[in-house]
Amino acid sequence: MKVIVLGSGVIGVTTAYYLARSGHEVTVVDRQPKPALETSFANAGEVSPGYSSPWAGPGVPVKAIKWLLMRHGPLVIWPKLDPVMWIWMLKMLRNCTSARYAVNKSRMIPIAEYSRDCLRALRSEIGIHYDERSRGTLQLFRKQAQLDHTGGDIAVLKQYGVPYEVLDRDGCIAAEPALAGVREKFVGGMRLPQDETGDCHMFTDALAAEAAKLGVQFKFNTAIERLETDGADITGVVTGAGTLQADAYVAALGSWSPRLLKPIGVYVPVYPVKGYSITVPVIDEDGAPVSTVMDESYKVAITRLGDRIRVGGTAEISGYSKSLDLARRATLDHSLTDMFPRGGDLSKATFWCGLRPMTPDGPPVIGATRYANLHLNTGHGTLGWTMACGSARVLADQLSGRKPDIDASELTLTRYDHRFG
Repeated sequence: MKVIVLGSGVIGVTTAYYLARSGHEVTVVDRQPKPALETSFANAGEVSPGYSSPWAGPGVPVKAIKWLLMRHGPLVIWPKLDPVMWIWMLKMLRNCTSARYAVNKSRMIPIAEYSRDCLRALRSEIGIHYDERSRGTLQLFRKQAQLDHTGGDIAVLKQYGVPYEVLDRDGCIAAEPALAGVREKFVGGMRLPQDETGDCHMFTDALAAEAAKLGVQFKFNTAIERLETDGADITGVVTGAGTLQADAYVAALGSWSPRLLKPIGVYVPVYPVKGYSITVPVIDEDGAPVSTVMDESYKVAITRLGDRIRVGGTAEISGYSKSLDLARRATLDHSLTDMFPRGGDLSKATFWCGLRPMTPDGPPVIGATRYANLHLNTGHGTLGWTMACGSARVLADQLSGRKPDIDASELTLTRYDHRFG
């Protein structure tokens, strides 16, 4: 079967790879000159199934007000005269209940855990390297109240059989020795030993090369203008280089998916939430993290990637703007220098932002649409890197007529056929 995959980020490339491995003739189309140059380029580097939780949860509205007032707060909202923004935020608020949180998390954990296992298998099968490490994630608590309120998270981890460790100061330092120099700045932490780290851009670029060996064609520098349909099927994708046709089409355009799909009557409640990162060269091995440290107070992830440190965070709701806000960088700089003051050379940091494709409930959207030959793989939010391989494997199995290894029936677009959106 001929399949066109729209988008060459980590979701699009993994989808193309697994489809090609299943024997399909695959073409990937993207406006960029190379893979993974947008949201997949410089994310926080975490492969973290254990932290696969919806942003919408009980208590979040109250926390959001506090975050908006913090100097280094993790949330920023720039209101716009955009009804899509306000509708999306309203739907997110409707999901901020204990009942909806439990349902949404139950949909996220299985695909995230499965994806990590697929990534490990892929690494073993083709020997792909991407500055990967399997040293877990340490959620670091600066305040005792944060540590005292981990009961809910621990209950969920137990429910899904996710290994965890609750650590005191000495335990945190044993996991991340560089923290010994700032032990007075935190009270403890929680470690998820099965989480991993790695450079998403490096992975996607390397996997694209492997996909090409399987026959995948990449049409870069090709703007996607619109989809053509006869009412029942997609009949072609109109690009700047002409109309391309296939038997099946996969929309893996992240935040841009709704803009392509709305004109043909497919409504995907995905909205961009901007995230920022800095990448800093390591100058002191003993002063740098060995894996990922999540600074819980600022919701900032500090991750070791080879000879670099990647610091990522902030949720900025500002539409499709990709401007770099220096105030957001100040938060990343502060978290890094506060916890790992000797680790990296901040004067040589590179500053970046990307648009995370967020659904209002949290889980991604994977699977069929009202058009028989149009399929979705989008809406992964902050977890695109974490969920990429599993999402792609599920979709490839669906298109190949195989039963996926996990039940992904609740990840389809049909789950929005109710009032919670």
